Amino acid sequence: MIDALTLPVQADDGHRTDLLVRRPATPQARLLWLPALGVAARHYLPLAETLAARGIAVHLHEWRGNGSSSLRPSRTQDWGYREILERDLPASLAQVQAQDSAPLIIGGHSLGGQLACAFAGLHPDVFTRFWLVASGTPYWRTFPAPRGWTLPLIYRFLPWLAQRQGVLHGRRLGFGGTEARGLIRDWARVGLSNHYAGDGIAQDLDRAMHGVRGQATAVVMADDWLAPASSMQGLLAKLPQVRSTLTVLSAAALGARADHFAWMKAPQAVADALFHSFE
Repeated sequence: MIDALTLPVQADDGHRTDLLVRRPATPQARLLWLPALGVAARHYLPLAETLAARGIAVHLHEWRGNGSSSLRPSRTQDWGYREILERDLPASLAQVQAQDSAPLIIGGHSLGGQLACAFAGLHPDVFTRFWLVASGTPYWRTFPAPRGWTLPLIYRFLPWLAQRQGVLHGRRLGFGGTEARGLIRDWARVGLSNHYAGDGIAQDLDRAMHGVRGQATAVVMADDWLAPASSMQGLLAKLPQVRSTLTVLSAAALGARADHFAWMKAPQAVADALFHSFE
C-alpha cells in the first residue's frame, strides 16, 4: 500500500508550500526530489508512484513561485538561489526527516539536480546518495558546438530581459515558467562562469560541493540538447569525492522521446536506472 500525503511546509520568512509525498508502508529510503525550472511538483507524481512501488518514499519539493507556492514573482517579489538553498529546502528537509529514519537520497531534474548538489554541499553530513536526471551544469563550455557558442549571449540577454520586465516570462520563450529575476541572474552567472553562487550566499558553493562524499546515479536522455551528457559530466566533476555512474537512455529504452521532458509521463526506464543503483 502506498500513502498519498500532502504535507504543509513553511520557510522561516513565511513562504508556504506543499510537499507532495508518495510513501510505501516500509520505505527502504527517502528521496527529496527537486523539479526542473518552471515545473510544478505534481508533474513528477508518475515518477514518485513508480519509485514508491519499489519501496522508495518520494517527497516532491515545490519551487518558490510555482505550483502550490504562496508567492508569485513580480517587480516587488524577487528571490534567487539564497532563498531556495537557505530557506525553502531546509524547511522541506525538516518535513522529510520528521517522517521516518530510512536513508536519505537527494535528487532532481535539470536545475533541481544542480541545486540538489549545492544543497548537499551545505549539508554534507545529511546526504550521501544523489539521483540526477536530465541535469548538468549550464556552463557554456560543457555544451557541444555550435550550440554552446550561442549560450553566453543567452546568459546575458535573459537576466537583462528579466530585469527590464520585472520577471522572466519564460513560457513565452519556451524556457521555464514565470521566473524571478534574481533566480535567472544566479542561474546565468553559473552558465557564464561555471561557478555556483547566489546573491547573499556567504559560503562558497563550489568548495562545499567538493567536500561531499557518497554515490551519484546520473541519467541523461540521448536527444536532450538542454542537458547533454557533457553537461552532466561537468556537474559531476564538481563532486570529485562522489562515485558516479552515468546512463544515457535512448528513445527505444524510454518508450518516449529522449528529450528533456517526455520521460516524466513515462518514467519507468528512468526509475529502473535509479533504483538499480540502490539494489
